[in-house]
Amino acid sequence: MRRTRTLAAAAVAAAFAGSVLLPVQAQAATGSVHLYKIYYDSPGTDTRSNSSLTAEYVQIRNTTSKAVSLKGWTLTDASNHKYTFGTYSLGKGKTVTVRTGKGKDTTANRYQNRGAYVWNNDKDTATLKKASGSKADTCSYNSTKADYKMC
Repeated sequence: MRRTRTLAAAAVAAAFAGSVLLPVQAQAATGSVHLYKIYYDSPGTDTRSNSSLTAEYVQIRNTTSKAVSLKGWTLTDASNHKYTFGTYSLGKGKTVTVRTGKGKDTTANRYQNRGAYVWNNDKDTATLKKASGSKADTCSYNSTKADYKMC
């Protein structure tokens, strides 16, 4: 009899633990659209050539289970250099790279079409905001020992 009660108590405890963890698991399963990587110090000398400018970029990742429209979303640095997404949908599980330099927009790459660098080589903060103006994510770095920051 004692063994049956112990097993029943263990089963109840396991069920309870599962129900406590369920909201956390459900939340993790929904995912997010977030900053993934900032490559703030493009390779070589900063010459403002387009190849150097396009090597400076921010990656944004969609870990949700569906495509997300980024139309009207903004990406800014601490000095308020702003890139605003036009009509664009980031597929589920996909990453888009927002490059500083000039180029033709594709599904995987968007271009700010700038002639000067945006991301400081020592410290800065990237902020991703939804079209509504609410903050989706931020990522900061403060180092000259690396060329990029994983967010």
